[in-house]
Amino acid sequence: MRTLVIGLGNMGRSHALAHHAHPGSEIVGLVNRSPRADLPEALEGYPQFRTAEEGLALDPDLVVIATYSDSHAGLAIRAMEQGAHVFVEKPLATTVADARAVVEKAQETGRKLGVGYILRHHPSWQRLIAEARALGGPYVFRMNLNQQSRGPEWETHKALMQTTSPLVDCGVHYVDVWCQITDAAPVRVQGIGLRLSEEIAPDMYNYGQLQVTFADGSVGWYEAGWGPMMSETAFFVKDVISPGGSVSITDADKGESADIDGHTKVGGLLVHRPEGDRLIALENEPGHQALCDAEQAWMFAAITENRDLSRHMEDAVRSLAICLAADEAIRSGRPVTL
Repeated sequence: MRTLVIGLGNMGRSHALAHHAHPGSEIVGLVNRSPRADLPEALEGYPQFRTAEEGLALDPDLVVIATYSDSHAGLAIRAMEQGAHVFVEKPLATTVADARAVVEKAQETGRKLGVGYILRHHPSWQRLIAEARALGGPYVFRMNLNQQSRGPEWETHKALMQTTSPLVDCGVHYVDVWCQITDAAPVRVQGIGLRLSEEIAPDMYNYGQLQVTFADGSVGWYEAGWGPMMSETAFFVKDVISPGGSVSITDADKGESADIDGHTKVGGLLVHRPEGDRLIALENEPGHQALCDAEQAWMFAAITENRDLSRHMEDAVRSLAICLAADEAIRSGRPVTL
């Protein structure tokens, strides 16, 4: 499978390494707007291009898009129009209309469209979802991911916030988990947010919280903050509560909040029921690169085995719609009905 990777930031490099190691994939090019001096040695020999047009001219079978969010939809549509399958990092787009347009293009062209929901490929998060569903709903979801970013990490976050808030960029992962657990439609979204730095645009906030109500009565909150001012106390809360009990991630040893390996790590689950507690140890968890390897192996299989990704695409739009509704609620000061 002739593969083109567009964007060589943290995720793009990891996806490229996954294809470098995959026996069925051949990287035909790497695209980045500026030269990357910090490429892993394994990627140094591949042709590099400065524009997507140059890369797409190679007629790849699969295009992996790991650029900033505002370019996702346009690049995905162009790649599919040219005949390529597409794997795009989350969020799928910066508007619901654009996200739906990408999905419609995949349906129109018959191309496979995969979205980078990395937690879907993590066995510990799969276990969390299964344990929560076994409790039965309705549910209370309580989750956050705050990052005390400094130096290069803060520069990356400021660049991301030119188009996307942390609530949308990170929130889609965890809202997607909620949707898998409750399997109910979201009906109302509220949000609060605050700009905590003069270094970001006046109309952007680097701290936000959303609240969602689902059709089955389930409710959830998620908060995300980026920047050197963020507290590292309780920056990683993940639990699900229901009338039957609760499921919580117990591993508190996450290191620094900016450590991306800690964002997916579970370590252990505490399953609480009125009759007693059960601790599930989850050892030898995959790290960030192993998860990217799993994502790209899944995408390869979806293409070669002609898997139906309809539900996957629908879920990607739904989780994005919830997070963008929270963004709208913050800016308007009013709840949003979906």
